[in-house]
Amino acid sequence: MDFQKLCNKVISLTEETAQMISEERKYFRAASGIETKGHSNFVTYIDIMSEKRLTEGLSRLLPEAGFIAEEGTTSKKGDKYNWIIDPIDGTTNFIHGLTPYAISIALMCDNEIVLGVVLEISHHELFYAWKNSKAYCNHSEIQVSANSQHQNALIATGFPYYDLERMENYIGSMREIMEKTSGVRRLGSAAIDICYVASGKFEAFWEYGLHPWDVAAAAFIVEQAGGRVCDFNNTPDYLFSGNIIASNANYFDKFYEIVHRHLGT
Repeated sequence: MDFQKLCNKVISLTEETAQMISEERKYFRAASGIETKGHSNFVTYIDIMSEKRLTEGLSRLLPEAGFIAEEGTTSKKGDKYNWIIDPIDGTTNFIHGLTPYAISIALMCDNEIVLGVVLEISHHELFYAWKNSKAYCNHSEIQVSANSQHQNALIATGFPYYDLERMENYIGSMREIMEKTSGVRRLGSAAIDICYVASGKFEAFWEYGLHPWDVAAAAFIVEQAGGRVCDFNNTPDYLFSGNIIASNANYFDKFYEIVHRHLGT
């Protein structure tokens, strides 16, 4: 399969869907347009519209593929290929008129991610890569940072909104990271946080309680940009364990040691 050609078609579909989201956002009324899936876990009618548009378009591109999609608008499963989709990553930001928020699309072949596209909609930052490619943002090659030192590292994270029994361990990891690094940022979109690791804006990212659609595309882009991705026990099960570390290669060992000590099992 020509993954580069397929990636270009996915980019076109993503940009078309982002334009629809931006148009609908002008008329969005939070009071009537939100449903609650759980504590601090929201979905808007625009999420649903976006996912339906994406699944329909991706089905035309690769009819044999199934889906792992956040809003569950399709239950189709593929024998070999499955798209992993987040129609709006950062929905809480979107609801409140904040940025970033993004579309995230990955293609999984058997158990391997082979394509990833993430589009931050408000600033049109388009991140993408395909199997054996470099990583790109807005058609320019990107790479993770080369920094290996705590004192020069800027770190990203996301605050968990369930599984709060692990909160004390998480706070412990945050305190140590805050003490040793130049700062911690929480933007509200895991996909964008991880893509910013890929482009060298952040040295590393960690979070627990995530889903495959939050991380699949961005984690693949980090790896294609020269970074490393794992769960809190340094295994490759970050897609389905819900726990992820993404880092540049030079800083990985130091960062992983902190997170694992607090949150590993």
